[in-house]
Amino acid sequence: MSRNAEIVKNAAGRLVPTIINGQPQVPYQGVGKFTPTGRKAAPPVRSSNDYPRDGNKVVAYMRRDGGTEGRRDEGLTPARAAVCGTAVEALKIALKNAKIRDGLRISSHHHFRNGDRIAVPLFQAAAELGVKDLIWFPSACFPCHAPLIPLIESGVIHHVEGSMNGPIGDFCSTGKMRGHGVLRSHGGRWQAVQDGEVRIDIAVLAAPTCDPFGNANGVNGPSACGGLGFGLVDSLYADHTIMVTDNLVPFPCVPWQIQGNNVDQVVVLDQIGDPSKIVSGTTELTKSPDRLLIAEMAAQFVRDAGLMRDGFSFQAGAGGTALGFAIYLRDFMRQRKIKARFIRGGSTKYLVEMLNEGLTDYILDGQTFDLHGVTSMRDNSHHVMTSPFTSYNWHGKGHFATFVDVAVLGATEVDVDFNANVVTHSDGRLLHGIGGWQNCLGSPCVILPIPSVRDRIPVIVDQVTTLVGPGELIDVIVTERGIAINPRREDLMQALKDNGSKLPVRPIRELKKEVDAMCGGPPAPPRFGEKVVAAIKWVDGTVIDCVREVEIRGPGTPGGGE
Repeated sequence: MSRNAEIVKNAAGRLVPTIINGQPQVPYQGVGKFTPTGRKAAPPVRSSNDYPRDGNKVVAYMRRDGGTEGRRDEGLTPARAAVCGTAVEALKIALKNAKIRDGLRISSHHHFRNGDRIAVPLFQAAAELGVKDLIWFPSACFPCHAPLIPLIESGVIHHVEGSMNGPIGDFCSTGKMRGHGVLRSHGGRWQAVQDGEVRIDIAVLAAPTCDPFGNANGVNGPSACGGLGFGLVDSLYADHTIMVTDNLVPFPCVPWQIQGNNVDQVVVLDQIGDPSKIVSGTTELTKSPDRLLIAEMAAQFVRDAGLMRDGFSFQAGAGGTALGFAIYLRDFMRQRKIKARFIRGGSTKYLVEMLNEGLTDYILDGQTFDLHGVTSMRDNSHHVMTSPFTSYNWHGKGHFATFVDVAVLGATEVDVDFNANVVTHSDGRLLHGIGGWQNCLGSPCVILPIPSVRDRIPVIVDQVTTLVGPGELIDVIVTERGIAINPRREDLMQALKDNGSKLPVRPIRELKKEVDAMCGGPPAPPRFGEKVVAAIKWVDGTVIDCVREVEIRGPGTPGGGE
């Protein structure tokens, strides 16, 4: 941290730094209290004179026979395009063309989740070029990116500003990353770029299908992964945008989810990702009887509180319990012959089945979580790709999340004031990202279906380890031991009574007391050093909390965003 940084108490009572990575920060001021000023940022103006008149932006690359082919001089066409010798070799050429140098911010998207095959060779290419102190700005990173840790240690990557799932987040927790991690929601990432808080120097975006001009989509080709909404902001605002594809098609690539007018180069590789790995541990249906009970009770709550009605909408998160909720809710909708106007995705086969069955008019999809969703987005015009701008950006003229009737999400911890944590475990280790979780808190009814205990550690605590979502925006906690309704929501309590619901509604402190007794008391708090290792941004760009270096590790708990 800068020597000039102060630690101040924000409106949530959390101590946060006023400077992160050398940049001044605004402490969290409360929900809806911070109003942005100014105008949207923009990339530099470019001239078409600087780009090939034939529209061919495919870069020079190494052939397997050791020869080279050029982009402009030889007029490379899709029919002649062959893949490079290695991904690193091809990306080195593209990075040279982009005039990469020390200290730049390099962005990428995470639609392949744990199957991404671009980020690692990208930074290996940078290392071979001798570049240092890069800032990686991914929409999220996953265990497959663990090979980047040596490049962080060696100084090729200075720090990561993005959701960190798994090894890189754990590495950050140890205080070994030279800069501060910065975690933003999906909407917060768009907001940061749009507002000029973050300038992307070079965007490197995986495209399952792309034409030589740079038009791209994620629904066609052997590596189809669904929509490319998380990479859209990068293409619009980056100084230099590189599309990387393993399926180059003749112009025009239709549909185009990213427009070639915003693209500088196209790189062709053998394979850009493994789409089978967009399914991960957080996108598989739970098999736990307790979790299934929680999912069923959450769906019963939506039914009994009168939230399930013709034309309603909902969003279920990527966790196994949230997927179970969608299945139970589907059955209740069938029984009462109720149809949703739209379902907000992350799409899964369960949501696709609801669309095909006529239980909803539309899926508005920010990210496909399995291959059923990929196929549906490609073939069904009522399965619509959205972006964090349309769905989640709080610095716009409205966004979808505020009128999704019900949002069902996960959490690693909840406290007695309904505050929630999705990024750290009870031992303080940073192992998850925020994803769209914060953005969904704008929904009229936010429900967290969570177990009361994970790995013998209570999930309901006196105060969350890391504050990611303020309790005033969280309405209902569903556990296997009962349902706690935020006292602010007297309307929900009354609705259950009016509809004769028999659901076990209990005060949250009563639930906590019961679980603590069962577990032998509340968990010991983690021990932190003084060093701040990461900042947690709220949806408006203010700092709601920070993560400090972990001194002593203990058992953790799974869960959280992506």
